[in-house]
Amino acid sequence: MPPVSGHPQHRVVIVVYDGVKLLDVAGPADVFSEANRLGADYRVELVSVTGADVVTSVGVGLTVQHTPADVADPDTLLVAGGDIYPRTPVAHDLADAVRGLASRSDRVASICTGAFILAAAGCLAGKRATTHWKVADKLAERHADVRVDPDAIYTRDGRTFTSAGVTAGIDLCLALVEDDHGADLARDVARMLVVYLQRPGGQSQFSVPLATAPPRTPALRRVLEIVSADPSGDHSLSALAGRLNVSPRHLTRLFRDELSTTPARYVESIRLDIAKALLTEGHTATAAAALSGFPSYESLRRVFARELQTSPAAYASRSRRAA
Repeated sequence: MPPVSGHPQHRVVIVVYDGVKLLDVAGPADVFSEANRLGADYRVELVSVTGADVVTSVGVGLTVQHTPADVADPDTLLVAGGDIYPRTPVAHDLADAVRGLASRSDRVASICTGAFILAAAGCLAGKRATTHWKVADKLAERHADVRVDPDAIYTRDGRTFTSAGVTAGIDLCLALVEDDHGADLARDVARMLVVYLQRPGGQSQFSVPLATAPPRTPALRRVLEIVSADPSGDHSLSALAGRLNVSPRHLTRLFRDELSTTPARYVESIRLDIAKALLTEGHTATAAAALSGFPSYESLRRVFARELQTSPAAYASRSRRAA
């Protein structure tokens, strides 16, 4: 398929280093490659500080095409993440290389903990940014001039983009494709990759430690995954049965036989766990109700009264004192 009319080749440069997360590189590269199959014209190139090949966190090697000095004016600069830099200060030569590349790039982005590298290079000063929820506090502590949003899947501040953990890099790159070529092409790429064009919810849905024990039956475990990923979605009996390709009657029987409860009560228990975690994290009761999938604060209050013999506000206050 020829390039999309009116769009010249777009050069995407991904900064890599030893210990980089493989998915932080492969996920974005696949988004741009799939966009090319649908008519875009992205050219993805890997850059390391010395131009040497690198070894990823899983031991797979990556072939590097360039040093930073070889690259002239990237359209998009992506900095991939890795476990090394939340644990240690960013190497000066890496920060310097990214700073120089960013100064001549049209837009700059980081995947996951690549935000630590962007911040060390001074590219996030005064900007809103995110990273993996588990190390967001560390990013904020290390770089007080960065406005860290720990719940965002990805952020955009002018021409600077940051994303949360690994797969959120795919979300970010779909947004970049949409900026370049429009929503229709980005939606087609998402469909081909079988991912959301815009993922529902924020990172809090993934950071919540659920007290609800995972069931043994695969279909019921899938229900836990579905509700946890999108607490406010339609999780009625018919909707869940349709997602699992079973009859409502069969799903009801599975819940009764293994968990001695109904699908509706099980969904409610997951939402209650999520609401409790959100309240402990400091969310208001109204926000916790909305984020955990309850139709209103009043419905959340009734469930708290029935299951915990307390109110959401009292629970939040007690949890914060215990912390």
